[in-house]
Amino acid sequence: MVKTESPLCDFNLPAIAFNLKGVDGNYYDLENLKGPNGLLVMFICNHCPYVNSIIHRIIRDTKDLIPIGVNSVAIMSNDADTYKEDSFENMKKISSELNFPFPYLIDQTQDIAKAYGAVCTPDFFGYNKDLKLQYRGRLDESRIEPVSDARRDLFEAMLNVADTGKGPKEQIPSMGCSIKWRG
Repeated sequence: MVKTESPLCDFNLPAIAFNLKGVDGNYYDLENLKGPNGLLVMFICNHCPYVNSIIHRIIRDTKDLIPIGVNSVAIMSNDADTYKEDSFENMKKISSELNFPFPYLIDQTQDIAKAYGAVCTPDFFGYNKDLKLQYRGRLDESRIEPVSDARRDLFEAMLNVADTGKGPKEQIPSMGCSIKWRG
């Protein structure tokens, strides 16, 4: 596990187009994913202890974003040949067991993670309704160990994005395991 922090938000950077296969067998792109008030793109994986420690809060927050018009999608870009826990079959299993309220997509070529500049799992990219980047920060102050009554940084930022189209000026980077790039 190599601990990595995401870079700071590059405000108004446009979302990168993609067409990726989901665990349900369907293909997804930005146009059929974005909500009327924004889109949250998350780079996660199955084996990362940082993701595993916050996955239930990710599920909670993405469910809570739906009524305000912000949709979410998770992309798994790790090298699944080396990290078997991140295989497509295990992605299906975890998505089903945890009842993900968002599509879970595989980026087998790792081209999308590279295009987005994703560096770790979890890595969050919050876009406004025009698909311009407004948030590149953490879920909350928890890392591996949950912090009780942690401020919901991501959720509150996306509420603001949905309401005003703008993210907070002050953002704290996400932290997690480095993306497992192919050799």
